[in-house]
Amino acid sequence: MIHRGTVCLLALAAAGSSAFAPGSPNAAARDGGGGSRAAAAAATATADSPPSVLLDFEHQTSDRLPYSPTGYSTWDWNTHHNPERQGALDRGEIASGDTESLRTTHSVNYLELGDPAKPALLLVHGFGASSYHFRYNIPVLARDYHVYALDLLGFGWSDKPVMDYDASVWRDQVVDFVQEVVADGAEDRSVAIAGNSLGGYTAMYASSDERIKDQVKACILLNAAGRFRDPEAVEEKAEPNPFVQSITSAIQRFVVACSFVYTKQPMRIEQILKQVYPINDSMVDSELVESIRTPALDESAAEVFYRVITKNGRGPQAYVDDILKELECPVLLAWGESDPWIKSAAADKMERLHAEFHGENVGGENGTRRIERVSIDAGHCPHDEAPEAVNRAILDFVNEAMSVEAIPL
Repeated sequence: MIHRGTVCLLALAAAGSSAFAPGSPNAAARDGGGGSRAAAAAATATADSPPSVLLDFEHQTSDRLPYSPTGYSTWDWNTHHNPERQGALDRGEIASGDTESLRTTHSVNYLELGDPAKPALLLVHGFGASSYHFRYNIPVLARDYHVYALDLLGFGWSDKPVMDYDASVWRDQVVDFVQEVVADGAEDRSVAIAGNSLGGYTAMYASSDERIKDQVKACILLNAAGRFRDPEAVEEKAEPNPFVQSITSAIQRFVVACSFVYTKQPMRIEQILKQVYPINDSMVDSELVESIRTPALDESAAEVFYRVITKNGRGPQAYVDDILKELECPVLLAWGESDPWIKSAAADKMERLHAEFHGENVGGENGTRRIERVSIDAGHCPHDEAPEAVNRAILDFVNEAMSVEAIPL
């Protein structure tokens, strides 16, 4: 059953999780076509040359990122997460642990701003959004840090392959991005990772990963999503009923398709966004709406949206409890306390679990694995609804974690 809150989330995601932006000639064959708009963006923006919209942008004096309707720069992500490998797995042709066979390159939209000599800060957007959602954060944070923001696979102007998605896709994307782009192969390059909603879950999942956990010096969660363990639940593995599955899938596909078409209308996108900006809905403007609507125009968007929503979870998912236990860096909860979707109780539980796992020695005040909380007068997207408060919270926390001398805002 899909309840009212989920319908709202589906509707917003339908409008925003719809980009398909291939940057290579074979992308259409890879995932079913579409995405010509982002190919043009890839031709004009590479890792060695900033996108034209940022060439004359002065982040030292401007607090708002320029909007680019074709994305910013492109990173070619070579990965085992792709439709071909998933099909081979389903047919039993390769082992689940084989991550070297049938690799594919996806084009990922990202941007960077600030002095490369400064410590790195990576921003990860939430479900249905893109890197542009950090429009009021990137310029300000880039005065102290070398700031990166990327579009997760299936969102914004990144590639949108028609495949099943689970949390490991975005975790691996962030891990590889840190290794290949942020650190550029240097194992001693320090980074802080911040994320909102799904991006918050991805940020902590990646930060706890053995491949980069030594490089991650701080993790910032902005109303992070994620499932907690139910201590009273008993796991039962029932055999699926093919008939029930087919009926359920048909109903889900119908609901998702209807909501997808409906919510591509700018007025409807604005209405949904204002529900999650309960304190200051004037922050919802035409550019924010367009940054969600434009990627949704791709012809393969509806099918990929359906798969992201209903096919999430090819394997066991990581619980927030388990991720928090593995985190070894300081954690900041910069929480929009008026969030109608992810309530403050989620942050309360994260604090309790963190204290249980890490105790007073490393998890308490000034501990190397401490957790701090800053309450923000905002809803689900505090970084965009109350950017000044969030920017201050991030800078204070990361400056301390990295022992960086603060520059006055």
